[in-house]
Amino acid sequence: MEKFYDILKQLIRIPSVVGAEHPFFMSVKRELEELELHVEYYDGVLVVKGENPTSGYISAHADRHGLICTGDNEFQYAAYIAKNQADLNGNSNSESLLKNFTDRFVNEKVQAYEPWSGSYLGLGVIQNAFLCERRNNIIFKVDGFSHLFPGTPIAFVDKLTIEDELVSAQLDNVISVAIIIYMYHLGYQGTAFFTASEEAGKSWRFLLEYFRRFDIVTNELLVLDTSPYKVVEDINRLDIVLRNRDENGVFRSPLKNKIKSICIENNINYHFKDSYLKNIMKQTGTKGSLGVTELGKIIHATKGSIQGTTLQLPTIGYHTAQETTTKRSIQSILEILQALYNTDKAFH
Repeated sequence: MEKFYDILKQLIRIPSVVGAEHPFFMSVKRELEELELHVEYYDGVLVVKGENPTSGYISAHADRHGLICTGDNEFQYAAYIAKNQADLNGNSNSESLLKNFTDRFVNEKVQAYEPWSGSYLGLGVIQNAFLCERRNNIIFKVDGFSHLFPGTPIAFVDKLTIEDELVSAQLDNVISVAIIIYMYHLGYQGTAFFTASEEAGKSWRFLLEYFRRFDIVTNELLVLDTSPYKVVEDINRLDIVLRNRDENGVFRSPLKNKIKSICIENNINYHFKDSYLKNIMKQTGTKGSLGVTELGKIIHATKGSIQGTTLQLPTIGYHTAQETTTKRSIQSILEILQALYNTDKAFH
């Protein structure tokens, strides 16, 4: 696993704020072209093809949360600025967390970068963060960025921490990108998609546009991501997270049962997140969202002509720079993917 963690460490250092993913895409493109893979770059999606592109379709979003300069010494949460809000309609669990975010950001180090070249523009520290009810966004006070122009993205300064059996960083969703790259090293020869602006609810449009561009239909689209839990005991009991559905659609794909069988054969602990959430709602007598996924939106928009399932890493500290999962979860997801796509080549 040393090589996997090398890939992850490298990717984490490259900023990829929602709406300003281009430098990250370029880095991933170079990494995969070094493996002599065919890489195509379309609006909002980087597409990678192995020697047998129809043997698998794996997707992961490449953007991460961050800030954006919106005026004179004014900074807002990038995913929720007006130009990104078209698909944020209040029914996702991440949106409901917005009001609880502000305390998490104080004293966090952040770095500004040029959105096209990725050039480093300086280091700052978040002094304060508060929710502006009028704009329905978090407004940040950042020390050291008075020189920045509107539109400049600002990423959290991130590094990978591995302590005992826990792995921490701003994992959502750079860890899934690293898993896919590692899978190509292990011999995966199918297709992979890296999408932009998932945190602003827009990535599914870019992915769907690609499928329509080439008239591709599949019922085996596999979307990798992280999935939030509250306490470390939750993720210690759980290796991977599956779904029967989300708020937008039911997942009807042969992949779901294939993954379930692999879990049973390999003693991998799993549960279905939608069932878990329904159970909590039943116990507490509350109503809430089953969650909103990229895949669910695609299934809904295509009336089921594109289908698939999700495979997620359970984490705590969701949407922070200290999001945490377990080494066992990472190992489990790689075991599942290798079994699913028959890749057992040693890393070279």
